[in-house]
Amino acid sequence: MESIYIILHLIAVVSLLVIAGMRPAHTRISQFELARRAKGGDAEARAELRRESLLSDVYSVQRVSVASLLVVVSLLGVMAYYWVIGLVIALLVALESNVISHFPPLQRQSQKIYEKIEPWLLRIVERFPSFVKLIQSVSPPVEDTTLNSKEELRHMVEQSGTILTDEERMTILSSLKFKNRQVKEIMTPKAVVYTIKKTEILGPIVLSDIHKAGFSRVPVVDKDIDHVIGILYAQNLLTIDGSKKRHARTAESAMESKVFYIKENQPLDQALAAFLKTHHHMFVVVNEFRETVGVLTLEDVMEALLGRKIWDEFDSHDDLRAVAERNPNHNNRPKSYKDV
Repeated sequence: MESIYIILHLIAVVSLLVIAGMRPAHTRISQFELARRAKGGDAEARAELRRESLLSDVYSVQRVSVASLLVVVSLLGVMAYYWVIGLVIALLVALESNVISHFPPLQRQSQKIYEKIEPWLLRIVERFPSFVKLIQSVSPPVEDTTLNSKEELRHMVEQSGTILTDEERMTILSSLKFKNRQVKEIMTPKAVVYTIKKTEILGPIVLSDIHKAGFSRVPVVDKDIDHVIGILYAQNLLTIDGSKKRHARTAESAMESKVFYIKENQPLDQALAAFLKTHHHMFVVVNEFRETVGVLTLEDVMEALLGRKIWDEFDSHDDLRAVAERNPNHNNRPKSYKDV
C-alpha cells in the first residue's frame, strides 16, 4: 500500500510542476488591432479575441489546480512517508515547486503540453461559466511594457524584426533623435548657399544660372551673404520673360522681402515650430555674432524628422556641394579659398 502512495505522490508532484510551469500568454497584438481585423472578416483574429476573453478564466483554473495539487501532494506525502518526513517533503515541494517549474527545460515541456490542451481548456471554461466564476481569483499577469527611456524605445524599434518596414523603422528612429539635434547639423552651409545680388537683372543668363543651380529658393543679398535682404522663389520666375529688356526686372523687385533668422544652436523642434508659426519656408542661420553661417529650409527639417529625402517639385539637385562648385558668383567662399 505504501508503494502505491509513493507512486501517487510522485505523479502528483510531477503534475504540480507541469501545471505550475504553464504560461497562458496574451497575444502581442493589441485588442484594437484584433477587433479591427475581426471586423474585416479575419477568422484567426476572431478566434484570438475569443481566446483573450477567456484567458483570465484559464489562469484561474490553473491557480486552483496548483493549489489543489499542493494539498494532494501534502496528504499523499504524509500517507507515504509518515508524518514527519511527509510534512517536510510537503513543505519543500510548496516552497520550491515554483522555482523548479521555471527551470527552462521543464517549462518548455510544460508549455508544449499547455498549447496542446489549451483548446480543450477554452471549451471547458466557456461551457461552465458559473463554475469558473466561482473559482475566479486573479487575472493573468500582463508583461510590463513600461518604457523608462528613449534609449529603451530605440532598442525595441531596432529589434522589432519584420513588424516594421525599413522606412517605418527609419522614421521612428529619426523622430526620436529629432529634438536633440540642432539647426547647424542639417543646415546648408554658407559656402554652399547659392545667392543672387539684389541688382542682378533677371535676364536669360541669370535665369539660366538659377535654373541650373536647381534650388526652389534663392537668397537675395546686398553686397554679400551677411546681408540677406530677401528670398527669390523659383516658381515666381516662371512668368518672367528675360528676353524682353523693356520688362526686365531686378532680383530685388521680384523677391519676397521678408527674411527670418534662426540661431545655429536652436533645437530642430523649435525650428519646426518657427516654420509653422511664420508660414515661411527658408530661414537664414546665424551664429552668436549675428554672422550668416548658412540657410535652413522647411524641407531640411522635415527630412530630419522623417529620416528620408523629400523632393521639392522645383529642386533638381541632391549634391549641394557639387552645385556650389558651379556657383558662378563664388561669393560665399572664404577669402582664402582659391580655385584650382
